[in-house]
Amino acid sequence: MMPISPPEAKPNATIETVADPLPTPSLGATVTDPPFWRTIKTFVTRAGRATSGQLRAIEDLGPRFVLPFQPHRLDLRAVFGPERADAPLILEIGFGMGEATAHIARVRPGDNFLCCEVHEAGVGALLKRMQDPPLGNIRILQHDALEVLAHNLAPASLDGIHVFFPDPWHKLRHHKRRLIQPAYVAQLTLRLKRGGYLHCATDWQPYAQQMLAVLSAEPGLHNTSDQTDGYCTKPDYRPLTKFENRGLKLGHGVWDLVFKRI
Repeated sequence: MMPISPPEAKPNATIETVADPLPTPSLGATVTDPPFWRTIKTFVTRAGRATSGQLRAIEDLGPRFVLPFQPHRLDLRAVFGPERADAPLILEIGFGMGEATAHIARVRPGDNFLCCEVHEAGVGALLKRMQDPPLGNIRILQHDALEVLAHNLAPASLDGIHVFFPDPWHKLRHHKRRLIQPAYVAQLTLRLKRGGYLHCATDWQPYAQQMLAVLSAEPGLHNTSDQTDGYCTKPDYRPLTKFENRGLKLGHGVWDLVFKRI
C-alpha cells in the first residue's frame, strides 16, 4: 500500500513541521553508537511525588519488573525468562500512569511489553495495576526512551511501538522537543521488524497533522489507514482512558495513526 499523503490543513489549522536537527540514517544503516544522539529532551521531569501506595509497589515489585538502565543490548531471555524470550516485543514510549499499558498487556497476553517512563509516580502506578490479577509480560525502564532505543534495542528487534498521547509541546519555540519528528521516526523504523507497526495517538490536532506528515514521509513505513484523511479507527486493543473519555465528552478529538514497516 502506498503511503497516504497528509490531508490539506483546515483554514484555522496548520501542518507544523520541525526542522530536523539530526542526521537521518538509511534503512540499511548499521546501528552501533547512534549518530542521532541529542541534548534536547522530549520530556520534563514533573514535580509531583509518588504516593505511598506507588512507592510500596516500587519497593515490592520493582526488583522483579523494573530494569536498571545499562548501555548495552537487552538479553530478552534474561529479561522475560526463557519461556517468553521469543514472544513478540512491543515498545511503549511514555506510558503515563499505566492505565492503557496494563489493559493492553492483559488483552494481549502472548506479547511482551517493554515500557519506558521517566516519572516515578507513573512507574509505581503501573506496578500497582500489575498486581491483581498478576501481569508477567511487562518490563519497565524508568529512563529516557530514546536512550533505551539507542543502546538497548537492536535493529529489527521490535514487533510494534506504541506512542500514546506524547507531550504536544504546544508553543512554537518548543516544537523541537516533540518526539515524532523525522530523525527519531527513522530510528524507530530501524528497530521495527518488517511488518512491524508504529501506533501513535494524540488529542492535539496540530500535532496529529505533524505526525501524519512526518510518518508519511518516512520511506520505510506505509500507512495502514483506508480513510481519506489518513487517520485510523482506534484499534480495539487501545482502551479509552478516563482522561480521553472526559475529553471526548467535551468535544475534543482523538487521532490514531498506524504505520507498518515495509
